[in-house]
Amino acid sequence: MKTKLILATMATILTSGAGAQTQPAPAKKVLVAYYSHSGNTREVARQIAGASGGELFEIIPVTPYPSDYQTVVDQAKKEIAAGVRPALKSRVEDMSQYDVIFIGSPCWWATVAPPVATFLASYDLAGKTVVPFMTHEGSRMGHSEADIRKLCPQSTVPDGLPVRGSAAGSSKDAVEKWVRSRLKSGL
Repeated sequence: MKTKLILATMATILTSGAGAQTQPAPAKKVLVAYYSHSGNTREVARQIAGASGGELFEIIPVTPYPSDYQTVVDQAKKEIAAGVRPALKSRVEDMSQYDVIFIGSPCWWATVAPPVATFLASYDLAGKTVVPFMTHEGSRMGHSEADIRKLCPQSTVPDGLPVRGSAAGSSKDAVEKWVRSRLKSGL
């Protein structure tokens, strides 16, 4: 009888604390969305996806930009000044599943490329963390972070990562370190 009482007491003690244990926070689901004109931003996006475990999504305009550098510079300047939002070829089917969106763009005229502005304006990103990264050749982030905050007013938009486009292929260690620090800090 004593043995049964002791076993019953032990079972009660062991099971009563089980529900009180703190459960680890669920992992955040990450999307790495990017527009790349020359391949530099694509390279950085792949590095971020590798370090974060995020899913890649390439933002592709219906009408591609010209390959000639000066022509695309002139076109981008006009589109940005006019607030053009070019149509995109595809959409993320279920944006609600993502908690964190790393958003990448070349820095055109100190801001995001118009296809990225279209992408950001196309979804309800309220409550999500939108983390910018930009490839550039000297302008760093420009005013893209402020512009993204305007496009995503109900999102958390921390400071982003500028990567010199010509160094995109050799930036893996720095990018991975930045991603790990962002994820560790909870973004």
